[in-house]
This record gives sequence, C-alpha cells and structure tokens, in this order.
Amino acid sequence: MIYAPAPDDPRLPPVRINLLSDTQTQPSAAMREAMARAPVGDEQIGADPTVNALCARVADLLGKEAAVFMASGTICNIAATLAHCRAGDEILAHETSHVVSLEGCTHAALGGFQIHPLPGAGGQFSAETLRSALHRPDRHQARQSLVCVEQTTNLGGGTVWNALTLRQIAELARANGLATHMDGARLMNASVASGISPRQIAAGWDSVWIDFSKGLGAPLGAVLAGARDFIDEVWLWKQRLGGSLRQAGICAAACLYALDHNVGRLAEDHANARLLAAGLSQIDGVSAAPPETNLVYFDVSGAAWPKQALVDALRARGVLISILSGRLRACTHLDVTPAIIQEALAVIRDVVEGDTTARIGRSAQI
Repeated sequence: MIYAPAPDDPRLPPVRINLLSDTQTQPSAAMREAMARAPVGDEQIGADPTVNALCARVADLLGKEAAVFMASGTICNIAATLAHCRAGDEILAHETSHVVSLEGCTHAALGGFQIHPLPGAGGQFSAETLRSALHRPDRHQARQSLVCVEQTTNLGGGTVWNALTLRQIAELARANGLATHMDGARLMNASVASGISPRQIAAGWDSVWIDFSKGLGAPLGAVLAGARDFIDEVWLWKQRLGGSLRQAGICAAACLYALDHNVGRLAEDHANARLLAAGLSQIDGVSAAPPETNLVYFDVSGAAWPKQALVDALRARGVLISILSGRLRACTHLDVTPAIIQEALAVIRDVVEGDTTARIGRSAQI
C-alpha cells in the first residue's frame, strides 16, 4: 500500500500514551450522551436544528454573517479556496502552512491554483514579506487572489499569530484587492493562550474556520464562517465535493458540547506541553523548544538517536509520537494529564539514555 493507511502491527503492544496529535482525543461519556440526545434532521436541506444552532453560534463567535458545517478542516480550506479563487489564480501562504504541506496538492488538483510560499520564522510571515511578494496585475503572471494564514501554526511549532500582524496583513491584502482566509485549526488554542477573543482574532478576515476534532475533543467536524454570499458559494462546493450531510446533528452536538465544556481547559494542554518540553530538555542530548500552545517539537540528535529509530523504540514501549517536517513532535490534548506527561518522560528518558548498541542496531534496520 502507498496511500492507504497501514493497520497497526498486531505484534506491538497497545498504545498507552498517545502524543501523536490532538486529533487522537476520544469523545467523553458526557459528549457521547449529548450526541445521543441531539435533535436531528436533514442537513442537506437545512433541516437539522443542531447543525443550524452550531453554525449560528460559530458565526457569532467569529463575528461573521454565516457559517457552514463541514466534516473536516481540510474540506474547509479546500471549499474556501475554491469559492475565493478561480483557475490560474495564485494563493499566498507561509511555506510550511497546511495548504502547502499537508493537503495533497488539492488546491492545484481541484482548483488549478498555484501557491506562492512565503518565508518567516515560526510558520508566520510579516506584512512586509507579503508586500514584497505582491505584484501588479500582469497577463504574464498568475492573478493573486487570496492570502492565507494558519492559526496556530502547525509545522511552525504551534505559535500564535500576533493580532496586530494579522490586522496589518488583512489590511494590506484588502488594499491590493486580495481576499483573506484563516485556517483556524487551533484558533481556540490561540485565543486561550493569548487572551484575545476568537472574534478579535478573526476580525478583518474574509473567511475563517475552527476545528472541533483536535483539542476540543469532538470526533469530527469543523465550521467555516464568512459573509453570507461567500458561505452561499461554499455550499455549492460542499455539494460538489460530496460534503453535504444528512442527520449531521449527532456530530454537531459534540461540537456544541465542546464549546460549552472544552475551550477553557485548553490552558491545561498548554501547561502540560510546557511541562513536557521542560522535562525533555533535562534529558541528555535532547532539546525542546518552549511551546506557546500544545505542540512540542524536540530534537534528539545530541543523543545520537535517528528520529525514526526513536519513534519506533517508543512505539515498542506503547508511546506514540510523530515526525513532521523532519522534526519530532509530541502533542498534548484533553486525554493527557500531568501524570501521563511524567510517565512519558520516564519512558523517553529510559529509551534515549538506554543501550547504545541497541540504538545503533535499530538505526541500521531502518
């Protein structure tokens, strides 16, 4: 298999500590109860009351006129770019952003768009960097139609965009006739970490979405918000992409529960990430960047551990982490407690400081 996910090796022990991603969260018993009680209808004809309530609430939360429920954040990005742009257009986004690195070149495959990658530390670019990439309309070049940012940055390390920078970028884009789109996969993490409301973060941006299947703990779902005419156009693409649903209120109920119960507690994930990073940095040969939110990127080259060898060694001990953009990543979420962090650190320390011969042997097998 090349593209299909491979099943877990049955010879491996069960995963005890899952730091792979905040997408790994399990719906709580109370969330499942809310899902079971949800009134539902046909979402495709606008008759699901729970979906309608969720969309109205998110539109208000983000300060937009309307919103639409989607199965995933990736579909939000795809439908938004298809609504904002036309074939041959250029999208400007950070070189490590999700639309560039983790969506299978969908924007080119489905929309015929090219993406101009912008540089910048921590997954962010400045208004001046954007300004230098803009050009006047020219029939020899792609029409620049959209500017995208990702809040928080994923491959950038979970950093939070500064509100002033976001405003400057949005104003510059608007002055040059470009629309703006915010990938808000972890926007609620950004809001909790910065103390700035989601409405303030999204102010001035034409479209923005939030994901419920990460730190907010829902099994699936994202909501894309914007002007009423824009959301109307998104519905066309939602239908074309096969994203229109039926009794989706069962899933929307989990998202409403998350808004009621799981937003403020994101601060616990951030605290656990800091605890993890601090502990990792105390292991010989390991260095970890201080996290701003719930993503911890760390390096073990000082301990002479190849990254994949360490991932495999930890998986053999029931600990799951990932490699993203060539770096090791551990992600905290609502199913991770301080006690679990301490247990994870003990296992990582034991493995990293373990037998050198075994370490070299693992490396040679990869």
